Amino acid sequence: MEIRINALCHMRLRSEFCPIKQTAMSMCDDTLLCNYSKCRVKLCGFAWVTACSHAFCDQHGSGEFSRSPAICPACSSALSGKLDIVRTELSPSEEYKAMVLAGLRPETVLDISARALAFWTYQVHQEHMFQEYSLSRAEGQVKQMEKVLTQQNQSRELELNAMRGEVSSLKKVMEEYKRKYSEVSERLMERNRQYQKLQGLYDSLRLRNMVVGDREAPRQPGPPDFNTGVVRQPSPRGSPHFLCMGPEGDSRLFSSLEPDAGAKTFFQFSSPARDRGRALLKKY
Repeated sequence: MEIRINALCHMRLRSEFCPIKQTAMSMCDDTLLCNYSKCRVKLCGFAWVTACSHAFCDQHGSGEFSRSPAICPACSSALSGKLDIVRTELSPSEEYKAMVLAGLRPETVLDISARALAFWTYQVHQEHMFQEYSLSRAEGQVKQMEKVLTQQNQSRELELNAMRGEVSSLKKVMEEYKRKYSEVSERLMERNRQYQKLQGLYDSLRLRNMVVGDREAPRQPGPPDFNTGVVRQPSPRGSPHFLCMGPEGDSRLFSSLEPDAGAKTFFQFSSPARDRGRALLKKY
């Protein structure tokens, strides 16, 4: 009868322990992290475990729980009990594993194991929540950055469109200036051609005037002055001038600018002094 009761208890413990074991095996791939907000390192070696289901690395646990009263850095709970804070080894030896629960009733062992697994589950759940919070926060920041980026892209697009419009207007102004420049250049070329043509005409006229002046420059010297013996230059037009004497010596000494064909001038009348002058001229 006692053997049957022991067998039933063993089967009951085995059936109750199987889902706990599967849960532990499913979570064994996860690693506990330090619950200190500025640390978040993987726990290894020794760790500080609190009654409020938080775990801290040996460095921050020693620093935070050395003060009295002890306060949990994660949830700010007061840890005044004797066993509210425990420094435990995360990788115990085989001797410790063999003796830590030895002599305890199965219900106690299962209770301890269930609480230990609950602590582990809570840690994993908190880590998942923290990761989800970090992910949601990162997604919020990404959305905010995307919004800011969209606004900046819109503003840059507006500026780009404005600059494109300005460039197009400047191109139109430049084309207008090019057209005016081409017109002015054509006018300037036409003025240069006209200037060259006028310059050629001016040079030809000046050369013609120089040739005509050279042809008209040499003239016959006038008769010598009887009083001074100096040859008189030809008088200009519009004033009386001396005429050359003919072979008979009866030519007129003076002639007016426009004499009448049928009328006699003053110098054509005879006088005793003029007759003596003619005789003197024939003598010389």
